[in-house]
Amino acid sequence: MTKSPFDLAGKVAVVTGSSRGIGRSSAELLARMGAKVVVSSRKADACQDVADGIRKEGGDAHVIACNISRREEVEALINGTIKHYGQLDILVCNAAVNPYYGPLLDITDEAFDKIMGSNVKSNIWLSSLAIPKMAERGGGSVIIISSIGGLRGSTVIGAYGISKAADFALCRSLAGEWGPKNVRVNCIAPGLVKTDFARALWEDEANLKRRTATTPLRRIGEPHEIAGAVVYLASDASTFMTGQTIVIDGGVTTAAV
Repeated sequence: MTKSPFDLAGKVAVVTGSSRGIGRSSAELLARMGAKVVVSSRKADACQDVADGIRKEGGDAHVIACNISRREEVEALINGTIKHYGQLDILVCNAAVNPYYGPLLDITDEAFDKIMGSNVKSNIWLSSLAIPKMAERGGGSVIIISSIGGLRGSTVIGAYGISKAADFALCRSLAGEWGPKNVRVNCIAPGLVKTDFARALWEDEANLKRRTATTPLRRIGEPHEIAGAVVYLASDASTFMTGQTIVIDGGVTTAAV
């Protein structure tokens, strides 16, 4: 019997922002499918908890703390992965920030620059360091966790949406540049998911009621419901897919208003 196209044995994955939420669920599922996983976020202790859990289930995980807004730490993450595992096949750009909640015209330059730096520029840094290593090995997969915020307008998280729309464009351009080297680049655009990152949105009862009322599945998502798409894009099941965005939002962007 041939192996499953979702089998990731022999692959090495880096997942940023993987101490909790979508990143954690993705790291755990990648490991369950056989990948060796580098767990990374700003706090090493929180990453260690995730790595310990993966090892307890028989997986292989390594911790490298990284603040994605600092280039030297991004370089240390990729270089440390190569040093520890000898290769890098899968990059999941999940870490992001949103320090501002309010009208676009009131945002400070500092807040806007922080959003664009962490949510877009860091992905360029990560890709520029990781993709050539993948190409040397004959291919790889980069997965950018974007958001439906990049597809829709918002009166409160507009700057975040701008950064996520930029990630769609980054994905398409990198896919064109590196497709000839068999490196695939795709995005996932989740809707509202029950994570600490999105807490301000789903803890607001009025907002949650409005959202679920216009969502065909009548609920918000859970982190593990995004992780399956990460594994799909990381695996041989998606070898003819690049430059694309998978929307996972319970149908909210398709619903009639």
